[in-house]
Amino acid sequence: MRQEDLYINKIDWLTIVIYASLVIIGWFNIYAAVYDEQAAMSIFDFSINSGKQLVWIGTALLLITLIMVADYRLFENLSLVLYGIFLVFLLITPFFGKEINGQRAWFEIGAFRLQPAEFAKFATALALAKLMERPTFDLGQTKHQLQALLVIMLPVALIMLQPDTGTAMVYTAFFIMLYREGMPQHYYVIGLSFITISLLALGIENNLYIVVGVAVLVLILIMLGKKKLGRIIGFISLGLIIIGYTYSLDYVVSKLPEHQQNRIMVLFNPDLDPLGVGWNVTQSKIAIGSGGLMGKGYLEGTQTKFDFVPEQHTDFIFCTLGEEFGWLGSLVVIILFCALLIRLVFLAERQKNRFSRVYGYCVISILLFHFMINIAMTIGLFPVVGIPLPFFSYGGSSLWSFTILLFIFIKLDSHRIQLLGRMG
Repeated sequence: MRQEDLYINKIDWLTIVIYASLVIIGWFNIYAAVYDEQAAMSIFDFSINSGKQLVWIGTALLLITLIMVADYRLFENLSLVLYGIFLVFLLITPFFGKEINGQRAWFEIGAFRLQPAEFAKFATALALAKLMERPTFDLGQTKHQLQALLVIMLPVALIMLQPDTGTAMVYTAFFIMLYREGMPQHYYVIGLSFITISLLALGIENNLYIVVGVAVLVLILIMLGKKKLGRIIGFISLGLIIIGYTYSLDYVVSKLPEHQQNRIMVLFNPDLDPLGVGWNVTQSKIAIGSGGLMGKGYLEGTQTKFDFVPEQHTDFIFCTLGEEFGWLGSLVVIILFCALLIRLVFLAERQKNRFSRVYGYCVISILLFHFMINIAMTIGLFPVVGIPLPFFSYGGSSLWSFTILLFIFIKLDSHRIQLLGRMG
């Protein structure tokens, strides 16, 4: 058998089929989100978003071709170079980027816009894989933990200069990969604890309740534990830290831009301002709920037709699916995403080369984060932070970046035998 035939046989076609299915379904839903019955424009009309998305899909196919014909060693060899290049792009974006809705996050090229922060995700994933492939790298050691955190936090800091809080949040997804690679569990226990405390502090108007609750908890811990002075001091100190944190969090939130404060308040009280800051989420939930079991039919969504949901072709594309295809249609798409993620876990676990495995789990982490947060956002379980649904939402930057992210891993997986040989 020729080497080319062997390579083609090693490509994971199932993952490619799922990817293509999501892109095509997303494209039809983008058309539904901008469909005008009176204008009767074709889905191929390049003056509307579905036509523009078709251009992005076509160019994404070109990117896929370039990735699949490239030498698989190229991605590892250029990983740090690509990371450095995109750090430079992120650095200059706040100064030379186009300002949209108070953010300088895009470069405008003719009628199209590119968002460097989207592409920096795959560059950061490659840099992390390169850093962690060393045989001596151990996430149990503090210095190696700090090195990994530095790689993650540098793009986050530069993205916050734009400022783009939603995109910056995505980089926290890399902690899923770090957990798989051996980051000590107590960091995650502490992190989840502070997230819980944060939700309580933001959701409960009077912090006095939290103070009383923490005091009672500290007393219970002291009574259950050995009554040594050090243990008592430790529990009391922990209680004071939690109380101090809740009040400092209130202060930090009060310094956020007004629109971000409003999004947080609407999360805990959806009826606070249904005609104002809560409009997007309220209309999104109405659209999804009105679809019922089977949906209203393709291009028949009334909430969609009359533009009740702003940004429906991008961040809120899922509510178009829910209204026109109902619970069953939404379930099919969710199953497709879950199938993709499960398949990627299988591919990542069969890698014998640490570079490929780490990169694979970076891909899984980013896609999982986007998938969960976007859908949670559209049904009111998470603040509106402007995170697109992978392969589904309108936008060239997101489609290109997710395509590159995924197909680099598919390329590495198809050469896993050669990569194993390099290890020997």
